[in-house]
Amino acid sequence: MRTASLPTVSDPVLLDGTHPRHERDNGRGGLHLVVLSGLFFSLMSLLVKVAGRDLPTMELVFARALVVSVVAGVAMVRRGVGWNALEPGLLLLRGIVGFAALSFFYYSVVHLPLAEATLIHFTNPVFTSLIAALLLGERLRRAEFAMTLTGLAGVAVVVRPTSLLAGGETLPPLAVASALAAALFSASAYVTVRRLRHHDATVIVFAFAAVSVVIALPLMLPSFVTPHGWQWPLLLGIGLATYLGQLFLTMGLQREPAGRATSAGSVQVLFATAWGAVFFGDLPRASSIAGGALIVVSVLLLARLRDRTSPTTRSLSE
Repeated sequence: MRTASLPTVSDPVLLDGTHPRHERDNGRGGLHLVVLSGLFFSLMSLLVKVAGRDLPTMELVFARALVVSVVAGVAMVRRGVGWNALEPGLLLLRGIVGFAALSFFYYSVVHLPLAEATLIHFTNPVFTSLIAALLLGERLRRAEFAMTLTGLAGVAVVVRPTSLLAGGETLPPLAVASALAAALFSASAYVTVRRLRHHDATVIVFAFAAVSVVIALPLMLPSFVTPHGWQWPLLLGIGLATYLGQLFLTMGLQREPAGRATSAGSVQVLFATAWGAVFFGDLPRASSIAGGALIVVSVLLLARLRDRTSPTTRSLSE
């Protein structure tokens, strides 16, 4: 008779008190956690777009990071999470690339329709494949390369260049470039989170937020605008929604291979489209729907291809 193993001191304990290895053994994956993270991240984007009408982008980044660092820090203290066996270099790297991704994404959300900003940002798995091939020496198979080109073609359709649509309206180039930069840095951040999967989720979230506070503070001061009235609860909501989104995403990535987690994360595009239509009247255009379909299909197929890779390649991301 098989005897179930008990968690050891070396097993990572997550925020809900579970252990990633035993979650998989019990057949309970992390896809539902990634879906929840998509919901909260889409709510964060909605609040950022509203607050960004009056407050500078870097002030939103600082407020978000401050709230998340406080909430995550309190959670760590209450649960008695220690700093033993941490990897400060990777945690610092995760904080830096995460801060860059957040800053670029917030700018794009404020200056682009919510659905389009989210769609372009959702190309981060495409950039993950390219980064892995260029920097980690991972082999980029023909099918993966084809899906990468498909995802980038989807971005071109979403952007609506005049050369493709005979004089049709284009999106602001700087905002589009910012969304693409956010996707690139997000890809780097996700790879780092996977490498930190044996750490407690709250530690990773706290480190990300704390690094962002330190970097954002001097950048925020020159253009600081004192919030008033309804802007205070908006800033608090941005921080809380981000904390929950980051927490569920971290826990999901600790339980699932990056490919399957990315597949579930595609629901964020649907949430963002719904919020944009309901609150801003931004109904997606035909070009956005067509380009979004190309992006989502390429990401989902990339996820399936990545999940079928050899154990040697998979060890880099799981």
